[in-house]
Amino acid sequence: MARINLLPWRAERRKHRQKEFLTMLGLSAAAAAFLAFLIISYYSSQISGQNDRNAYLTDQITKVDAQIKEIDALDEKKRRLLARKEVIEQLQANRSQMVHLFDSLVRTIPDGVILTSLKQEGDKLTIEGRSQSNARVSSYMRTLESSGWMTNPDLSIIEAKAGDPGLPYAFILSVLLANPNAPKDLNGDGKPDAPAPGTAAPAGATQPATPAPAAPATPATGGTAP
Repeated sequence: MARINLLPWRAERRKHRQKEFLTMLGLSAAAAAFLAFLIISYYSSQISGQNDRNAYLTDQITKVDAQIKEIDALDEKKRRLLARKEVIEQLQANRSQMVHLFDSLVRTIPDGVILTSLKQEGDKLTIEGRSQSNARVSSYMRTLESSGWMTNPDLSIIEAKAGDPGLPYAFILSVLLANPNAPKDLNGDGKPDAPAPGTAAPAGATQPATPAPAAPATPATGGTAP
């Protein structure tokens, strides 16, 4: 005897489609979860690699900072050594300069002029003395200018003063100390120019310094005017 399905066919088809939908939904959810896992793993690996690179860069920056500090310390040490070298060179140059300066002072004093005081402040030398007349002081200033070791004489005071009838005028003048053997700054860069190759050293630089004669206790008397 033939069997007849009395269930509505539409309801059975609906159940079948619903089952297919749930299956596809489960597969889609599984695929989405797997895809999310892959994406998260990829970005996690990228972040981990970037963190490793950042840590490497931080370590290298720390090393470079330490090297920069060492370089700064070496630069400071170099600066101190150069400053010390410059001071030593100045002292070496001034040692012979003082000998020539006192020799020039003795040689440039004309007749009718005596010196009573000398005071040095850096490159400025202040000279006090007495003279027979204003003309004697003018002659003395010209002689100082031509000596080579003193330049720019500037007369501050000259006045008649009691105390020595033979030398009635007291004067105060100042000069700037100079070294004719020092290298010149011809290019204007603020540094002495190096001597040209093959140029002989100045005679004053090669000769040994002669000890200055001991100064007498009384004021220096005038020598013969050049």
